[in-house]
Amino acid sequence: MLQKPKSVKLRALRSPRKFGVAGRSCQEVLRKGCLRFQLPERGSRLCLYEDGTELTEDYFPSVPDNAELVLLTSGQAWQGYVSDIGRFLSAFHEPQVGLIQAAQQLLCDEQAPQRQRLLADLLHNVSQNIAAETRAEDPPWFEGLESRFQSKSGYLRYSCESRIRSYLREVSSYPSTVGAEAQEEFLRVLGSMCQKLRSVQYNGSYFDRGAKGGSRLCTPEGWFSCQGPFDMDSCLSRHSINPYSNRESRILFSTWNLDHIIEKKRTIIPTLVEAIKEQDGREVDWEYFYGLLFTSENLKLVHIVCHKKTTHKLNCDPSRIYKPQTRLKRKRPVRKRQ
Repeated sequence: MLQKPKSVKLRALRSPRKFGVAGRSCQEVLRKGCLRFQLPERGSRLCLYEDGTELTEDYFPSVPDNAELVLLTSGQAWQGYVSDIGRFLSAFHEPQVGLIQAAQQLLCDEQAPQRQRLLADLLHNVSQNIAAETRAEDPPWFEGLESRFQSKSGYLRYSCESRIRSYLREVSSYPSTVGAEAQEEFLRVLGSMCQKLRSVQYNGSYFDRGAKGGSRLCTPEGWFSCQGPFDMDSCLSRHSINPYSNRESRILFSTWNLDHIIEKKRTIIPTLVEAIKEQDGREVDWEYFYGLLFTSENLKLVHIVCHKKTTHKLNCDPSRIYKPQTRLKRKRPVRKRQ
């Protein structure tokens, strides 16, 4: 709980009115909001007006003062003006000049704050150059990046490759922990993983909107959706982002995690090390561990708010740690003809 109350601007989903509310915790703001709008507290929740991020007690301290919040009751949903409008406009291949001009004129004449905000969001999103791909087509998107990056897909592919390479470096630091006898086998497994990663270009296609459908995590327009948290069927706040739209979205996307459902450091690598130590003539199924460490079989894209820092409490499948041993068929003795 905060020592000093945090002030926010609160509105209900279907109410044009907005009130200032202060509280030291998310629950206190929720309680005051329900009282103000005469809504039931049970089943109600708070989310950010901008993008629909649902507030929790842990997230509440990071919300800026005077942030705009929406109060939702049971069964209601809010994804934010920016998200909804952006999804709609991403279907267009070119900015709609007539739409921009009309929105600009309306914004000049509009007096209601809520509709002013909606029109401003509309202009912000329609002006984004989502369809542009090259540096020449959208120079602002590439600000701060090295000159070698000439396409958006190329940079985002590199970004994904870098994350996968970092996981490989972690695994590569473990041979010294397995003892002299098992080091050779560990290095053999590691070599097989490296070879496979090189053959698929370190799965950089996950972030490349130009890749085939089964190889990417986004839509053909470049929209990514949160795939967490792992203890629920879907992300309750339904976060979405398009890092191809503008520089700010590209930078924000870098805070999203490629998270392991079965944890890498606490579970996968220790299980692999133990399997190599205790193989006793059995062959470690390195492809199973490869899938857990480096592929979407076990990697999920998660918004930073939904990232769970607690233990996931999931383990490797004991039946898949070693390859099945083939049984040699016994040869029947040849019968002598009488």
